[in-house]
Amino acid sequence: MAHRTPKLTHTIQIILTVASVLVFVTCAAGQSSSIDTKLAAQYFQQLKQTSDRDGGKTWGVVLYGPMLLVDPDRRNVVANQADLEQKLSPQDGVFVGKLPNEINVANYALDWAGVHWTMVLWPVSDFRQPRERLLLHESFHRLQKQLGLPARDAVNSHLDKLNGRIWIQMEWRALERALRASGPAQKAAIADALLFRSYRRSLFPDSAGNENALELNEGLAEYTGVKLSSADLAETVVRANLILRQARNNATFARSFAYVSGPAYGALLDLTGRPWRASVKPSTDLGLLLQQRYGVSVRASEAAARAAVSRYEGEEIIALETKQEQKRNQQIAEAKKKFLDGPVLILSLSQDVNYSYDPNNVIGIDPGNTVYPTMRLVDAWGVLTVTNGAWLERDASGQLIRARVPAPSDLSARPLKGEGWSLEIANGWEIVPGDRAGEVKIRKT
Repeated sequence: MAHRTPKLTHTIQIILTVASVLVFVTCAAGQSSSIDTKLAAQYFQQLKQTSDRDGGKTWGVVLYGPMLLVDPDRRNVVANQADLEQKLSPQDGVFVGKLPNEINVANYALDWAGVHWTMVLWPVSDFRQPRERLLLHESFHRLQKQLGLPARDAVNSHLDKLNGRIWIQMEWRALERALRASGPAQKAAIADALLFRSYRRSLFPDSAGNENALELNEGLAEYTGVKLSSADLAETVVRANLILRQARNNATFARSFAYVSGPAYGALLDLTGRPWRASVKPSTDLGLLLQQRYGVSVRASEAAARAAVSRYEGEEIIALETKQEQKRNQQIAEAKKKFLDGPVLILSLSQDVNYSYDPNNVIGIDPGNTVYPTMRLVDAWGVLTVTNGAWLERDASGQLIRARVPAPSDLSARPLKGEGWSLEIANGWEIVPGDRAGEVKIRKT
């Protein structure tokens, strides 16, 4: 997943490992690609067939468009069309070249060489359905600004706290039953899902806005990928149900939960047979939309939520998550010791910072602080590649302002290196002492 702040160009896949290797930039002309160009051409053709089958009915626009398949190690790229700056060369019916080092390699939408692209890491799945789920997910991100749903990043750290994890899993269990049921039983399950959802949000102030932001971003993108890569609505429902069942295995929900809930809410809304996608706005709450479409009433309270737990065997979730909470608290304590108490390198982040990361392993500390075990940061000061943890801070508006990594042992080394990270420093920047003992920071010379 990659982001550019404050205007995000996007984001991620359901299981994504961001890999970035610093390489030299060469001219595209005459380059042989590390990607199988004939296979890539076949995948592009098949994706276009799937998009043509939808014919723009889902979102009112055709999903297929400019796409880059990128080898993250060599930064070689294969595109389905030419660029406007002649950085790509034709080969085997596609176009090949290399991405410059300052561009993060991840699954997201970006502007490069005069074109607004969908970028996807190579290799992709050998199987058509999961491959196209991913490609269509990322294609949605390329178009969402055009749809009036601009990309918004939101780390929901409360969903990795005890009550956050318990009650979102209760919501998912009720949604799972709703997808399998019909008539009054379905409406009852939907009412329970929205009860669990409302009660959870009542426990965490301001959580509704953050959750809605990610559901409209990643949730709708994942719904789009699942829907268009399914043969019909019945298959979409089955796959949405399977996603809900598998979600319990996720180590963290802070940045990945929307990939789970999005397909479920989308499928349930589709089951009504009534149009809904054209009415979605940046302020939309999918839960409220579902409540309106099914005409259910919800009165959220702790007593009502706890009374509904046994209908979904939720006692096992409560027991398991209570046991896991001790492990999580220890993890947070170790992170604070490493990134706040110990000697660190502090990197101030500008509004133009670009970053990529794995959404399935982030550690949400609180609304303003998150630990990313793996990530890549690009800012005016250079390129930071992290393989063993970085602490990122946000201000009250959600804007990234600082990154912390363990202090390097040799300040003169180039690239600068520390425990689990490497920093390629741009010209005109230097490392200087920080505000406390053992702390260093980067500044313009």
